[in-house]
Amino acid sequence: MEETDQTSASTADAQTDTDSRDPAPLIGRLLFAGGLFALAIRNLTDLDGRIAYADAKGVPKADALVPAASGLLLGGSLGIGAWRLPKLSAGSVAAFFAGVTPIMHDFWAVDEDSRDEELTSFLQNLTLFGAALAFLTRASGDE
Repeated sequence: MEETDQTSASTADAQTDTDSRDPAPLIGRLLFAGGLFALAIRNLTDLDGRIAYADAKGVPKADALVPAASGLLLGGSLGIGAWRLPKLSAGSVAAFFAGVTPIMHDFWAVDEDSRDEELTSFLQNLTLFGAALAFLTRASGDE
């Protein structure tokens, strides 16, 4: 009987994985993916504005890099939401935030009037980068 209880406990632990259909992991994954999806769509629907902003920040070849980065975010969000190709998807999101955050939200290099807004955006992106790394770690464990 004791062996059956241990097997049941192991099965219950396995059901808390990120790809589980249990409410908490599923809701968390969908909220994260949904927010990223919305950010990607906002970038893509205001591509000219995003490219102009990247140009102003000194991003080389912004006309190519902004759509590419937004594509990483879009693809990654869809993959995380569906938990398909999770390692690639989470890696795409992590790459987006690793590249975009220090360049686009360089709070240390802007005037005092812009510093607070850039710091807030930097910290938000840093938080999302951390979550992407957590999903990447979880996806790496699914192999």
